Amino acid sequence: MAPNQLQHELKKKHPFESSEQEATLNIIRTNDQFQNRFGRLFREHGLTSSQYNVLRILRGEGKPMPCLEIAERMVQVVPAMTGLIDRLEKQGLVRRDRCTEDRRVIFIELTDKGAALLQQLDGPVMELHRSLVGHLSQSELKELSRLLEKCRMSVSGTLD
Repeated sequence: MAPNQLQHELKKKHPFESSEQEATLNIIRTNDQFQNRFGRLFREHGLTSSQYNVLRILRGEGKPMPCLEIAERMVQVVPAMTGLIDRLEKQGLVRRDRCTEDRRVIFIELTDKGAALLQQLDGPVMELHRSLVGHLSQSELKELSRLLEKCRMSVSGTLD
């Protein structure tokens, strides 16, 4: 039997032990390649993927947000949210404000500089999305998203 694409890419001599193993490794390999491409784009603008995600969340909300709520909305889990916000603040992309009612709550606000950087990145990010998955049809993209969401639901325990 001829090796499949992933088996060939990994120079794996024997077939995968299961379809589940092959599918999982395909997801991991694809994610790694996509992350590398996005990481390269963001580095050109002095950001990491996580920093970009924080800025996008703030822009989408349109008002200052508590740090913990930003953390809950992140695409990828970030263990050191405080450090991430520190770096964005040093770059002048966000501003911190302590809540007057509850001093433990810190609000994060997108600055004009942060908004301008996001606007500058909008075109290149959309183009990268298109270059990575634009060759798929609309129905293939919907099916891919449905299947990936189904996989995540099994991880979170919400799959019936």
